[in-house]
Amino acid sequence: MAKGIVYVMSTVVNGLVKIGKTQTGQFSNRMNSLERNGYFNVVGLKREFAIEVEDYDEKEILLDDIFSKSRIENSELFAVDLNLIIQLLSSFEGRQVYPVTETKEQVFDKVTEEREKKDYYKIPDGIYFLETKNKQFGLIKATMEVQDGKFIIKKGSNCLPVTEGYCPSKRNEAITKDNVLQNDIICDSPSIAAFIARGKNTNGWTIWKNASGKPIDTYRKNNE
Repeated sequence: MAKGIVYVMSTVVNGLVKIGKTQTGQFSNRMNSLERNGYFNVVGLKREFAIEVEDYDEKEILLDDIFSKSRIENSELFAVDLNLIIQLLSSFEGRQVYPVTETKEQVFDKVTEEREKKDYYKIPDGIYFLETKNKQFGLIKATMEVQDGKFIIKKGSNCLPVTEGYCPSKRNEAITKDNVLQNDIICDSPSIAAFIARGKNTNGWTIWKNASGKPIDTYRKNNE
């Protein structure tokens, strides 16, 4: 099985990336050449992620097939989200070649978070609801207000004790009385808001619902 490098580069054009491959020993020269000279009349190329994998020819073909509808004809340029490409490449088995200051896991987590942040703005401003049952505390209810990509769990919501080792720092802002929140808390994600209500890790995309009872994940899927 041939081993080589599959890479992605950003360009001066926002939303336009180059996906390519090269032999391991040629990576530095290839990157320097593209960054200096551009590609297909596009300049400002910058290396973003590269990984050494087995069957690199086949893996590049796979990427070409996946993003064929976004491909600029007769080129290796694609009009796709850079973070999506990095997320996919960093999930491959192989040795990360670039960046050298972060692990594959760190890169994957970072781009996943960045992609999710973009999805936050797909959720319309308004009020959303959480309702679930707990064996010890019974029916749990909470209200969340969305304002311009921020998630505010409202005073009067249930706020259960933390039952797991991990605890987001926002939970420390909670003032409670009889497991009821006494103050609004501005959260950076719907999952953190859900954690404050339930006291444990929770997928906020599925548990927060609109007035019609549909999960907020509906807004993300409708905009894909």
